[in-house]
Amino acid sequence: MLIVLLDRGSMDRGDLDFSALERVCPTWRSHDSTEEAEVADRIADATVAISNKVRLDDEALQGASRLRLICISATGTDHVDLDAAKRRGIAVCNVRGYATPSVVQHVFTLMLALSTRLPDYRRAVGEERWQRGTQFCLLDYPIHELAGKILGIVGYGELGQAVARVAEAFGMRIMVAQRPGAPAMPGRVSLRELLPQVDVLSIHCPLTPETRGLIGVKELALMRPNALLLNTARGGIVDEAALAEVLRGGRLGGAGVDVLSEEPPVHGNPLLARDVPNLIVTPHIAWASFEARQRLVDEVAENIRAFLSGEERNRVV
Repeated sequence: MLIVLLDRGSMDRGDLDFSALERVCPTWRSHDSTEEAEVADRIADATVAISNKVRLDDEALQGASRLRLICISATGTDHVDLDAAKRRGIAVCNVRGYATPSVVQHVFTLMLALSTRLPDYRRAVGEERWQRGTQFCLLDYPIHELAGKILGIVGYGELGQAVARVAEAFGMRIMVAQRPGAPAMPGRVSLRELLPQVDVLSIHCPLTPETRGLIGVKELALMRPNALLLNTARGGIVDEAALAEVLRGGRLGGAGVDVLSEEPPVHGNPLLARDVPNLIVTPHIAWASFEARQRLVDEVAENIRAFLSGEERNRVV
């Protein structure tokens, strides 16, 4: 039996303990990264393939006659051809809920930094504007409290609910959007009804055909001019060019974005332009606390152990 880890570098900074994987199977190969042309060769004799973001399509699976299990070291499954795996009798499992505390923490890092205008005040001190001031404090940028504000949540699964619990501790009020493509739920309102009312919009839904481009020109126009938009879900959910334009025009209070439509953004992105104000872009790190990454490794090992024992755990296929 052989386990092949295709992209260790996407989750390990050299600080993780992989002993749980070693206990499941002492024979495993680890690759820091794997290019598309290398995938078929690297999984050719594998029993288990572990992939965080390396694409496993029908062509790559053709020669993997020994492959019995694909372990996705993430929650999203869009980089694995699930139909091809099913046809070939290859089980697929993912990992869920491992990064909830990390993502919630990042959401409030963005929310608080934008509400306090932290990047602007930090820059002001660096430019010595405080040092040259005539008052004991610098009041160049408006600061707003979270208490009493309305938080709108799109995607009310584990992450959305966890964000809501912390928001309530800050004294925020919660509204939940009825997500397109999802069954109608009591207590939820349409996006069109929700957007004009919220002070902060936080996105936690998956990227699907129904949610691609969910927040576009029309939706942004419905939001209050001092509202904040936070996206720690997937880049394709928000029209990035439209968001950049409303921020430039002062028609939105600010935005915090941890995800882009292309990652890494090797071809550029409208949100990376230096003239977009009140915007914080982070490089898809909401999930990436040490604790979350270690839980991820341990959960992958547990998925493999369960599969070898004949148990169904986190099975997608």
